[in-house]
Amino acid sequence: MIKDRNVWIFVEQDEGRINDVSLELLSKGQELAQTLGSQVWAVVCGHEITDLPQVIIQHGADHVLAADHAELELYRTLPYARVIANLIRTRLPYIFLVGATPVGRDLAPRLASAVRCGLTADCTDLQIGDYTSKKEGVTYHDLLYQIRPAFGGNVIATIVNPKTRPQMATVREGVMRRREPDPSRTGVLELVKPAFQPEDFALTVLSREIREPTVHLKDASVVVAGGAGATDPQDFQLVRELAHLLGGEVGASRAAVDAGLISREHQVGQTGTTVRPRLYIAAGISGSVQHRAGMDKSNKIIAINSDPNAPIFQIAHYKIVGDLGEVLPLLIKTLREKAK
Repeated sequence: MIKDRNVWIFVEQDEGRINDVSLELLSKGQELAQTLGSQVWAVVCGHEITDLPQVIIQHGADHVLAADHAELELYRTLPYARVIANLIRTRLPYIFLVGATPVGRDLAPRLASAVRCGLTADCTDLQIGDYTSKKEGVTYHDLLYQIRPAFGGNVIATIVNPKTRPQMATVREGVMRRREPDPSRTGVLELVKPAFQPEDFALTVLSREIREPTVHLKDASVVVAGGAGATDPQDFQLVRELAHLLGGEVGASRAAVDAGLISREHQVGQTGTTVRPRLYIAAGISGSVQHRAGMDKSNKIIAINSDPNAPIFQIAHYKIVGDLGEVLPLLIKTLREKAK
């Protein structure tokens, strides 16, 4: 094994529950580490988290660094950053990946600044490859290709960091496929003794309130999404009705959300939720790069649009050219008749 080419994953947890994106990154980390001929290392912080390391190993980690301390029970930027930055400085990981959650988006820039490395935010894919600098005439081998939408989602950019380590990126939830845990996997658990400074506790958590989400797009097997083609609330009611009949969730494009037709928690796409349902129905959605980045991994895509040249048809498995106000009632009627 090449020690300095290990792939590190920050495992985000809250009250003993591991965030899904961390499990997705452990699976992706295995792919990257296999290409590099190295290992997957995981870093987890918290208090009384003795049961978590084995779960993390089962999901793909070869080595778990666990920092268990009362001051790490609830996430705070400074204590977490202190512990993890110290580990990065002393162990020198090759790659460091963080989920693009609210916690990850807060922690990753602080770490990148502390250890003076680059950071690519909101990646939708990660690969290993080579890069040749035209300016220097030097080829850098086995770099992390950090792939993400750029320029408002109009292009897909591949970003590399050839000179500083670790190569750090945050990764969107749902874009990496999570493998099933392997109970037979074994790994190394290393307990880390945190070392803090007084200034790390400038912020004190007095209380917190947790609001459970009412929309579960990421786990839905069927998503029916409406876009700008739903010109009024009545059209969007058809989207809701079809989703209900199919036992699915209601999604939306950013245009529909911005028009006030539905709340933002239903938004699918680059600035919304990434989904991988068995069936995705896009009704009145043109299919911008931003939207497709959040649903193009769906197993089957049905697109309904009055414009035969709409970009959504480029990735759709079944294409219906027509107004959603006419097509959706026909689908709803057919489903109701079959249900009798």
